[in-house]
Amino acid sequence: MSPWKNIRADFPILHQQVHGKPLIYLDNAATAQKPRAVIDALVHFYERDNSNVHRGLHALSMRSTDAYETARARLARFINAAATEIIFTRGTTEGINLLAHSLGAKLRPGDVILTTEMEHHSNLVPWQQVARATGATIRYLPVVGADAEGGLDLTQLDQLLTPAVKIFTCTHISNTLGVINPVEELCRRARAVGAISVIDAAQSIGHGPLDVQAIGADFVVFSGHKMCGPTGIGVLYGRREQLESLDPDETGGGMVANVTYESARWKPAPERFEAGTPNIAGAIALGRACDYLDALDRAEIAKHDQSLTGFAYDQLAKIPGIRLLGPTGARSGMVSFAFSDVHAHDIVTFADEDGLALRGGHHCNQPLMRKLGLTGTTRASFYIYNTEAEIEVLVTSLRRILAFFGAG
Repeated sequence: MSPWKNIRADFPILHQQVHGKPLIYLDNAATAQKPRAVIDALVHFYERDNSNVHRGLHALSMRSTDAYETARARLARFINAAATEIIFTRGTTEGINLLAHSLGAKLRPGDVILTTEMEHHSNLVPWQQVARATGATIRYLPVVGADAEGGLDLTQLDQLLTPAVKIFTCTHISNTLGVINPVEELCRRARAVGAISVIDAAQSIGHGPLDVQAIGADFVVFSGHKMCGPTGIGVLYGRREQLESLDPDETGGGMVANVTYESARWKPAPERFEAGTPNIAGAIALGRACDYLDALDRAEIAKHDQSLTGFAYDQLAKIPGIRLLGPTGARSGMVSFAFSDVHAHDIVTFADEDGLALRGGHHCNQPLMRKLGLTGTTRASFYIYNTEAEIEVLVTSLRRILAFFGAG
């Protein structure tokens, strides 16, 4: 029996039926399921240690503070950073908004923000708002191919990545295309022209090793819920010297060193960026998720993802009339596809009858969809508990759906 099949026992939610069929969860790019160890960490905190952090001298507060800061150190080890470079956020979206506001305060008319045509709305709309407010310009590194099968057009990088670019931001892995971008090269090129680099690692965190030192980015953001952690918790990594140069986006309790009736002085990072009561339980449980994933070996997780995705791509490609997006070679653990005669929402609704959890729509990639001539796609995304047998059920379900609509 495959060791990956045994992992399913760790995830209570998977042991249920949907519409009388075993649940097959293929919506991992939206959120991953939680192992018992992470769930237990949440329960333990609220049953035993619940208290606010950094403010109390009683036993519960000290235990909470110790567990919270231990989680910060654990996340630092997980991505090869220092604990002082780890800021807890609500997730990727909050991390990018924090950076857009704080970095954006330094932009001037004529400055350029360079991003890509495959960005999630969370790594696009905040920069649009900043550009509108400051007079800066946004430019886009394009994708190549009718189905974006060529990934980013790196031949245009020299033309676009000029000294006028003050911020370069891109996704590590596209949440629609499955493209794995060469972030190490992109950050190196950005640094060469003096641009600050921001990497959206929402789709890569927990799916393989992630070393922020090797990537070389100034900032990396990700969400906990996509790496087996709870919702409402995420991380903003920033180089220490970069963090110290930023003003906070949010102010209040916990992030101040001194307050008078006239002014306030901030604490150093990371406390400077964590105003108010944080998601203590979420941070602690996210640390437990790091333990769980490292025990599996993240390099092996990446191999498992790639094996499943390769199998899925090959099987789906046999279905008449299917349009597969993204690269034909190496890709992350997802496949997005479309049919000319059946809407993605119909695919997802009918597949649900077979116990399949898929995602249909524009995936917060509306500009990319328009470029590719689509209103949306169906996306199947995989993780550690998925199997080839589940993909076979997906293919059978799709054939049933196409026959019902008289398509394919």
